[in-house]
Amino acid sequence: MGTLSGRHALVTGAGRGIGLAVATALAERGAELTLVARSVDQLEAARKQCRERGSPLCKSASLNLTDRRDLENLARGAATQADIVVNNAGVAPSAPIERTDEGVWDGAFALNAFAPFLLTRSALPAMAGKGWGRIVNIASTAALHGYAYTAAYTASKHALLGLTRAAAAEVAARWASADLTVNAVCPGFVDTDIVRESAERIAAATGGSVDAARETLAAMNDGGRLLSPEEVAATVVGLIEEQPGTTQGAAVEFEV
Repeated sequence: MGTLSGRHALVTGAGRGIGLAVATALAERGAELTLVARSVDQLEAARKQCRERGSPLCKSASLNLTDRRDLENLARGAATQADIVVNNAGVAPSAPIERTDEGVWDGAFALNAFAPFLLTRSALPAMAGKGWGRIVNIASTAALHGYAYTAAYTASKHALLGLTRAAAAEVAARWASADLTVNAVCPGFVDTDIVRESAERIAAATGGSVDAARETLAAMNDGGRLLSPEEVAATVVGLIEEQPGTTQGAAVEFEV
């Protein structure tokens, strides 16, 4: 019996990177899982890993969370049944502000802010009715600071952190007797495909190497290195396992 046996977790962006690390960590603790991502192949590999790590039930759904119909179906279904929601799916566009068009802006807000809002809106009342629940939003240090060339990403992550704090305040006001928390984790640059893609864009724009671009991104973290997805997952799981949940509305930064 793991610490999360009998709990069901919904994890978005679960096919790779931070989402996959969170999903496997929850599986090791006995949680049942619903994994959401776009890639069918990545989801099948993730589902297999989670079953091998100990999850007694692992479902997967290949969905595009920027598609309103897909998102609403998930919100009406799995989100209302989940004891734990980890809003991890995200996109990180980068461009000078004059080249950040409306499509880039809208896409960043659709995935980074609106999807977590809709899932949270569905999950919170259901969790309150059960008397227990955990919502963890994967934000970023960009939710706390401004970074050049990332107007859409930074603004959308600020919105996600604002949603976290507003939802936590509402939990305290409406459902104080429930063991229900809403928090955000705010990692810097993590060794994931998103960072790899960012490094490739930087290299293409500057004429430098991808390795040099990765080193530049790593140097922006406090410890001067890229975080691992597993480090972020450990923090997420710590917030989920907290019994009773006393951390509320936090923006957890990383020091490495």
